[in-house]
Amino acid sequence: MRAALAPVRAALLRRAREQAAVITAEARRQAGDALARARGDAAAQLASAREAGRAQALPLAAALRSQGRRGAQAAVLNAQREAYEELRRQVRASVASLRGEPGYDLLVKRLREDAARAAGPGATVTEAPGGGVIARAPGIVVDCSLPRLADAAVVALGGRVTQLWAPDGTRGRPMRAPRPGPAP
Repeated sequence: MRAALAPVRAALLRRAREQAAVITAEARRQAGDALARARGDAAAQLASAREAGRAQALPLAAALRSQGRRGAQAAVLNAQREAYEELRRQVRASVASLRGEPGYDLLVKRLREDAARAAGPGATVTEAPGGGVIARAPGIVVDCSLPRLADAAVVALGGRVTQLWAPDGTRGRPMRAPRPGPAP
């Protein structure tokens, strides 16, 4: 049975990789734009803090510069969070589109088998509202819903996701990936 599903699986994987490449390129572009705006705002805040420091006493200038750095850091972190959330949203949408693809029934069948096996004997497997399946057994829930699988795929990127906001040819600072919440 696995051999019969291999071409479908390969086609789904190829399509997912192609879509991931398009999504990643767009996310990098958006992240670059957001970072450029954040850096511009940060530069403006720092310049403003420096000018105010010249007119005020040194302790006040130091406090304003510190505030500017914190504001800049917050702006950069916010841009990174936005890029991460946009990637997550686009991956979820891409995975959700599998529901309309030929071979989705085979995917659900495979997910059903895997989830039932993972949940153990006596597990009940139901269709998840957003696609995929959820298996339940006493004390065990195996969530193979499409939104959960999409979130897991993004989390699996780990530190590589920082490439979304890293300038070309350099590595960005790692951001802690948020833990995926319960499936919607």
